[in-house]
Amino acid sequence: MNRLQHETSPYLLQHKDNPVDWFAWGEEAFEKARQEDKPVLLSIGYSACHWCHVMAHESFEHEPTASIMNAEFVNVKVDREERPDVDDIYMQSVQALTGHGGWPMTVFLLPDGRPFYGGTYFPREPRMGMPAFRQVLAGVAEAYRERRDDVEKSAAALTESLDRDVLGIGGDASALNADLLDAAAGGILSSFDADLGGFGRAPKFPQPMNLEFLLRSAVRADNRDALHAVTFTLKQMARGGIYDQIGGGFHRYSVDAIWLVPHFEKMLYDNAQLSRVYLHAWQATGDEFFRRIAIEIYDYILREMTSAEGGFYSTTDADSEGEEGKFFVWYQEELYDLLGDEDGDIAVEYWGVTPGGNFEGHNILYVPNEDGVVADRLDLTEDALYARLDAIKDKLYAARTQRVHPGLDDKILTSWNGMMLASLAEAARVLQRDDYRDAAVRCAEFLLRELRTEGNRLLRTYKDGRAKINGYLEDYANLIDGLLELYQTTFAEQWFTAARDLCDYALEHFAAEDGGFFDTSDEHEALIVRPRNVQDNATPSGNAMMAKQLLRLAAYTGDARYDQAAEGTLRLLTEALRQFPQAFGESLNAADMLVAGHQEVAIVGAQADDTTQALLHVVTEAYRPNVITALSETNVDGETTIPLLNYRMMRGGVPTVYVCRNFACAMPVTTPDEMRRLLSDSSGEATPPEGALKL
Repeated sequence: MNRLQHETSPYLLQHKDNPVDWFAWGEEAFEKARQEDKPVLLSIGYSACHWCHVMAHESFEHEPTASIMNAEFVNVKVDREERPDVDDIYMQSVQALTGHGGWPMTVFLLPDGRPFYGGTYFPREPRMGMPAFRQVLAGVAEAYRERRDDVEKSAAALTESLDRDVLGIGGDASALNADLLDAAAGGILSSFDADLGGFGRAPKFPQPMNLEFLLRSAVRADNRDALHAVTFTLKQMARGGIYDQIGGGFHRYSVDAIWLVPHFEKMLYDNAQLSRVYLHAWQATGDEFFRRIAIEIYDYILREMTSAEGGFYSTTDADSEGEEGKFFVWYQEELYDLLGDEDGDIAVEYWGVTPGGNFEGHNILYVPNEDGVVADRLDLTEDALYARLDAIKDKLYAARTQRVHPGLDDKILTSWNGMMLASLAEAARVLQRDDYRDAAVRCAEFLLRELRTEGNRLLRTYKDGRAKINGYLEDYANLIDGLLELYQTTFAEQWFTAARDLCDYALEHFAAEDGGFFDTSDEHEALIVRPRNVQDNATPSGNAMMAKQLLRLAAYTGDARYDQAAEGTLRLLTEALRQFPQAFGESLNAADMLVAGHQEVAIVGAQADDTTQALLHVVTEAYRPNVITALSETNVDGETTIPLLNYRMMRGGVPTVYVCRNFACAMPVTTPDEMRRLLSDSSGEATPPEGALKL
């Protein structure tokens, strides 16, 4: 075994038996490179990456290749999910060199960490215009020995291009307005696939951040095209093979335009974000289809992706028994053997199963026809069809559990757990599910106990009782989001206090001079540059998520620091939001918060009181993305931990609600209908008392 045997990352542990003399990222590797005057070969990937496995089998397990790597380089293996800072820096360098990026990523560095050459996947033997990996190794080693000046010049130029200390893209905050949001929505809709759902051509990704922004646009601007794009896309995805029709949950993306053939890995962050979008789509439309899919995702996460401690695992692999997707696909005769003729006919008809299959001789289950059409063909009512399908799914799920499961990456990442916590906590109150609430509380307790240190510092990753690596901006932003959602579900002040403490730490240690934030704190390991990524990737930008939380905390507290920091973050992006909206969905969601403003709901009344529950239900009965809620069980005759509740009193001894904007409140009301009227007031302005002076 090499040094990776001492790591906790499942991805790094996958390489512990390689003949390559791997180092984990750290000073030991770079000190060896300096002492021996060797370049560093940096290999970055993640456990669910199919082509990472391919390159490992072809090259890293291949003795002749490994011997070259060991002789000519100091070899460093990085899990991109543990070290997004390292990944971001060197991904940008590879994109600058090649015009594209991806994983596995292979980058060659000077002993001081500066990159001078790189690429993504390299095959063992030359093919499809790609050189063999051993040819690349020989060429890089020769250049390092014989053409050091060229190598130094390349490294200097690349490193200079990576500097993000000052972005130099600051815009005017006044440009953050409804016109910009409308233009951005139009830009995203311009690539909408009206026939198949989604955006652009194959491969197709779910894009939950952009779907959320379009749903916000539907509410804010009564944009019917945006609402249709969201609902149609969500239905097409959930009826496709990208959705696990038997076990629930989404695979990473579809390799085709019709959502049929996925890359079969399942990521926690995709399912955290998508569950929330489906939940919101149900709130916005009342369509039970969206509610059902959201529940299936949550149930999948709690059943298969939850640790005994309460945290959520990261990913499951695409491969099992060396074949991609083998765990998820079916033969037609297999279904009949398991289900019998009658239920077999239902399964075959509903999921489009054929003898020849639709994926390498197998069948990926999908839903090619409307449920009503299938029910008519089978001479069943829709309710009867659903009852039969529930029983069929149970049988197929039970049979599938006997197969060899895909690999599980069971590390627990703070950022991704924050996303899942936020979705689950919101679902608990919207769907009135105590089991979701309990799971959310257990997750929050675990994260704050195991991944928060003294002084409100967060750690990034946890596995087998070990937490390590300084937290990144996204860890803080997403955990704050989860804690604020949990506060609004439980109204236990400890969650609000923890969220505010983490936000204050981030303001002190991550802020950039020209506005916004770096991805790493000022207490983080020094790298060749300090990473600062402002656009979304598969997960939301840390800057965007932090802007959203700052705006929410400003609405709760009235603290101008939060408003100013959020506006300073978004101001940098005004032109980017207009020109490249597809890459800034989460920043657009934050901008929507800023432009529309929050409706602040303060309720005074015992949670167990039926009237209080009726008032709380008004908040969740519709999609209200810019409403925040606080609750006190008793009258507040002074100042509290949550300033929105200061001096709030019941009227007539009954539960009372105050609907405010910027701490200016309408007259308090005590009935759901009155509250509903106030929340439906598009102006959100407080009602002046009769006879008040009008200027």
